[in-house]
Amino acid sequence: MDAGDLRVFEAVARLGGMNRAARELNTVQSNVTSRIRLLEKEVGVPLFERHSPGLARTNAGERHMT
Repeated sequence: MDAGDLRVFEAVARLGGMNRAARELNTVQSNVTSRIRLLEKEVGVPLFERHSPGLARTNAGERHMT
């Protein structure tokens, strides 16, 4: 985990979507998705629940934001 991973996590959490975070971070959605998946693998828990209108932080994702 590095500062870039945390920046991506924060943007996704704040904006509520991978596409919106990608636009803000000036990158592609697939890069954001990959970094979130790697971060989730590293911490060992899902940080977001994915659903059709966007995503929401899990309890673990909430804890990692504070």
